[in-house]
Amino acid sequence: MTNLHKSIHCNVLKYPLILLIYLYLIVFQCISVIAQPDSLFKYLEIAAKNNPLVLQKFAEYQAALQKIPQVGGLLDPELNVGVFLSPMEQLAGNQVADIRLMQMFPWFGVLKNAKDEMSLMAKAKYESFRDAKLQIFFDLQRTWYELFKVKQNIRISEKNIDILRTIERLAIVRLSTASTGNGISASSKMGSSATTQNTNSNQSGMNSMGGNSENIPSSVLNQANSSDQGSQMSSASAGSGLEDVYMIQIEIGDLRNNTELLKNQWNTLSAQFNSYLNRPPDYTVNIPDTLIAVNYQPLLSTLADSILVKNPMLGMLQFEQQSLEARKLMVTKMSYPMVGLGLNYSLINKSEMSTSSMNGKDMIMPMLTVTLPIYRKKYKAMQSETDYLKSANKQNYNATANALHTEYYKAIQLYQDAQRRIKLYSAQYQLASKSLGIRLRYFATSGSDLTDILRVRQQTLDYEYKQTEAVADYNTAIAWLQKLSCIEIKN
Repeated sequence: MTNLHKSIHCNVLKYPLILLIYLYLIVFQCISVIAQPDSLFKYLEIAAKNNPLVLQKFAEYQAALQKIPQVGGLLDPELNVGVFLSPMEQLAGNQVADIRLMQMFPWFGVLKNAKDEMSLMAKAKYESFRDAKLQIFFDLQRTWYELFKVKQNIRISEKNIDILRTIERLAIVRLSTASTGNGISASSKMGSSATTQNTNSNQSGMNSMGGNSENIPSSVLNQANSSDQGSQMSSASAGSGLEDVYMIQIEIGDLRNNTELLKNQWNTLSAQFNSYLNRPPDYTVNIPDTLIAVNYQPLLSTLADSILVKNPMLGMLQFEQQSLEARKLMVTKMSYPMVGLGLNYSLINKSEMSTSSMNGKDMIMPMLTVTLPIYRKKYKAMQSETDYLKSANKQNYNATANALHTEYYKAIQLYQDAQRRIKLYSAQYQLASKSLGIRLRYFATSGSDLTDILRVRQQTLDYEYKQTEAVADYNTAIAWLQKLSCIEIKN
């Protein structure tokens, strides 16, 4: 505990205001730690709540749940009411109405098998919802890491431009030193008209090459472009210096163009990222400046087996297979007779002409109805259809399992390759940075070759980008493996 915290603890009892401020600071720190609006975990939460595909799959799952009570209930009873416009004369009186109530019952187990089928189909829909959510999470993480790589590439390109600007200034200073030290005698031997003509012609040549000659002092240009025979050595040295400046300016132009391309790529990836969150395409996406490798070490020996057990796509196909088995049982029992139980109530009035003891008494008649499923072709066709669907589902399961194994090996390859590249490029970047610093010092003092500096500078920045790219690829591989093995994302 720091001295500030000790003094606060000693005085909180004496000064209530200090206590309130101390509590406020604690709450503020907790909120700042918990609330991370720019973190990847927060974006995953937003996608889980707002992504249209995830919401669609969840709505389909809820709709599948509503089918269970539909197929598990009995058929609606039938009520028939007949009224005689003129009472029918019978021995027991005059019949004025006939009421019939009938309830059909399917064969034993049909309703249970139908509920089992729909329950298993609902579970399959839930697995489809889980797979959609995991896929969206992986796509979101992959795009997020791609945005990070583009941001780092832009930063390194701008850093590259700054370094080239520094080298350009050093080249101009070296060119100025060489020109002023050796070109005085040569310039005194030339007429002013010849000097002006050569200067204008060389300046027009530089403008046609696209160089920024306005950054080079005019005295340097005049001295570098003198063509007197007595100063051939100085002219050759100055011409080499101008060539170095032009090379740098060409590199800067290429980097500016590359930066603009990267910014366009950033806009495209941002629109794709926002689409996963169901947000406008131009919504701001905040990417951190640094990225740390995810602390996750998968057990490669058991990961392949866990994919077959936990992957929601395979779980969905398994539930579909079980639902088809329940459907076959239901279809088989549907080919048996249905039984109907009913009651017939006859409303009879007294007849003056009848002498029967039952005169005027209503009649109640229990009824039994049995269907005769004699047309067997449709039931056999339903059973054959179910068998074909089961066979197709089994082949789909095998194809999906094979595809998952292939995807698994691709993810493992990316994981191992990124892990190796992180170590390699970290060491390479350190060595290249030291080499670049040495060559820059030699260039400023003794005038070493600019080509070597540009090459080492390019290597340094390439290794810096490849190092961050390797970390992003490593995290992408981890997210890929977690998606395949259905591991929950944690903050």
